[in-house]
Amino acid sequence: MEKAQYAIMRFAKYKGPEIGNIEAHNERTKEKYASNPDVDTSRSKYNFHLVKPPGKYRAESERQIAAAGCRTRKDSIRMIETLFTASPELFKGKKRAEIRVFFEEALHFLEQHQSKETIISAVVHMDEKTPHMHLCFVPLTEDGRLSAKDIMGNKKKLTWWQDEFWKHVVKKFPDLERGESASLTGRDHIPPRVFKEMTRLTKQKSKLEDLLTGINPFNAKSRAEEICKILDTYIPSVEKMDTLLRKYGVAFTKTASENKKLKTKNAELEESLASAQKVSTLKQIEDLKLRRDYDSAVSILEQIPPEVLDFYKQPHKKERENAYDR
Repeated sequence: MEKAQYAIMRFAKYKGPEIGNIEAHNERTKEKYASNPDVDTSRSKYNFHLVKPPGKYRAESERQIAAAGCRTRKDSIRMIETLFTASPELFKGKKRAEIRVFFEEALHFLEQHQSKETIISAVVHMDEKTPHMHLCFVPLTEDGRLSAKDIMGNKKKLTWWQDEFWKHVVKKFPDLERGESASLTGRDHIPPRVFKEMTRLTKQKSKLEDLLTGINPFNAKSRAEEICKILDTYIPSVEKMDTLLRKYGVAFTKTASENKKLKTKNAELEESLASAQKVSTLKQIEDLKLRRDYDSAVSILEQIPPEVLDFYKQPHKKERENAYDR
């Protein structure tokens, strides 16, 4: 199975003195990074800005706050830092220009929800294990108030931010996934990765079908080892596909969820799909195809003779390999 690729966005709030430390890290003004051994300073020359800071972070945030006429307290949040990145797999094998596109999209996303003028810096670090961008802005609202709470919101609003960011970047990076979120249980988007995995599973199923064609008590012994080799990868693949289908809200009938090996009839699938709420026609079609392919992949297991299954269930592969030689 290919590893999932996730879009990642995180917020952090800063009140005052610590802003200088954040700037030193982001702008790479330190000589050493003992607290972060992942920083490879020999590669820092590859870091780049999408927004260059006009001056010191703290001074610029205070300037904007004063210009907006906002009063501050000692504990007022003066800067929000947003970390944008993705799973390492997204960047693997990509050139710097291709990586830049992802972070440009992240910047465009934030600019849709926060005034450009409030952004102090947006710098991409290429000198750590995974490319990522630190975007710092002053939490000024549209009506000129200093309020990190209004911008970031509560837990529900933070989930909204994650949802919206994923919806934005997935348009150009279709393999990206949102990750676990209750609000996305019925999402329309099923990543291409899921269909690729189903294609692989279907190919494995074809090999298994070929081996099972014409199998009988007389030739089961000679075919058992080859069948078991396929089952070693096939069964885990079926289980992972089951998890993926559930994750992306692919419709399951009640009977199928209780018994994976039971063949799901087309009528039951269509009834389940028709009753699904807030699911697009396109997703219904995708669901139907994935469910039929999955059910077909499961049903082939029912055709394996009992003696081959007994052979497969032996606890150790070496024992299996030698079982028929005794």
